[in-house]
Amino acid sequence: MADVAQAWTCVKGVQSQETWGSQPEDRATQPSPELLSPGQKDKPSLKEACSPSNIPAVIVTDMGTQEDGILEEAQGSPLGSLPLRKLSSSSASSTGFSSSYDDSEEDISSDPERCLDPNSAFLHTVDQQKPRVSKSWRKIKNMVHWSPFVMSFKKKYPWIQLAGHAGSFKAAANGRILKKHCESEQRCLDRLMADVLKPFVPAYHGDVVKDGERYNQMDDLLADFDSPCVMDCKMGVRTYLEEELTKARKKPSLRKDMYQKMIEVDPEAPTEEEKAQRAVTKPRYMQWRETISSTATLGFRIEGIKKEDGSVNRDFKKTRTREQVTEAFREFTKGNRSILIAYRDRLKDIRATLEISPFFKCHEVIGSSLLFIHDKKEQAKVWMIDFGKTTPLPEGQTLQHDVPWQEGNREDGYLSGLNNLIDILTEMCQGPGAPLA
Repeated sequence: MADVAQAWTCVKGVQSQETWGSQPEDRATQPSPELLSPGQKDKPSLKEACSPSNIPAVIVTDMGTQEDGILEEAQGSPLGSLPLRKLSSSSASSTGFSSSYDDSEEDISSDPERCLDPNSAFLHTVDQQKPRVSKSWRKIKNMVHWSPFVMSFKKKYPWIQLAGHAGSFKAAANGRILKKHCESEQRCLDRLMADVLKPFVPAYHGDVVKDGERYNQMDDLLADFDSPCVMDCKMGVRTYLEEELTKARKKPSLRKDMYQKMIEVDPEAPTEEEKAQRAVTKPRYMQWRETISSTATLGFRIEGIKKEDGSVNRDFKKTRTREQVTEAFREFTKGNRSILIAYRDRLKDIRATLEISPFFKCHEVIGSSLLFIHDKKEQAKVWMIDFGKTTPLPEGQTLQHDVPWQEGNREDGYLSGLNNLIDILTEMCQGPGAPLA
């Protein structure tokens, strides 16, 4: 019917659409989310298994879609029951930020390569695809669809999807999102809500069951921003768990798919023997992957950037040097000194809190990101996100997070990366020519 807002995200060629003009289904057929009792939470099922492939990556678009017929409704709407924005059943990482060398569970534990059309949100008429309706009904629907309330509501809630797998998210009311349940992330979020780090992670509101699926319910971090710019930085000197490397070494079979991924990034990376075999082993690929970006050198890497106009850049696979990272931040912030200072100060607050956090001291933090968000009003915040691979240490063991990793010591280099980020932003705030806006 009438017009719809449509977001395009590419995951293996999947296209998602959103129809704002369509009517909500009968609520009787759409059960509300149910809060789980403590007893229920402790009963995992096969659907809840949280494999390494469920490492949350991030996607950000202006609009998204949800599975057909599944809507969350705005409460207390002056127009009655208005549908919330629907989330995409397909995804792209970190605004489509997953690099082309990120892999599935079988390949390592990251997300498959995905793409996002920079022109992510636009209006499109699909009347020809819908059954005909009377002109009077179409006029009424258009009046409601284009009312100031609906338009401002749609604009107010650009959304962020905190995972990189199709069907991982649904919309929820009151500025929240539902993320497909991950046992290890749920444990982390539960503990973080009682830790000093609570102000720096998405507020967690427990588990719910919707349409027979179990979800973690958390705040939408973009809800308070107007046309936000977003950057995802994956933290640490490695993005795989030690046990993944050990497991890969037990069966060091040659992988032609990983060889192909390697030469797509750097044709000269394989050795002569690997070129002859046209294949590499998984451990070799895992360790090479971290050396081509700033992960191994700076303790973090930029996964991607989404600008306020919706354009997305995830071409940071070979962004390795301090100078390259500085230039990326300059472009991201347009050199706006107020935003740079806000980011720097927020990172300093995070660092000070990490240093006294019981949670941080006793967890190996792998595959987690810092999410940078700012808008034209110069609001700027940073949050810690993605805890699907954050692993508790054996009782009595702690990590320093800022010493070199040697296999077996489980050090993740999180603080090393954070320190480098703070240094870069501090130099940008003080250096000549920093303000461009």
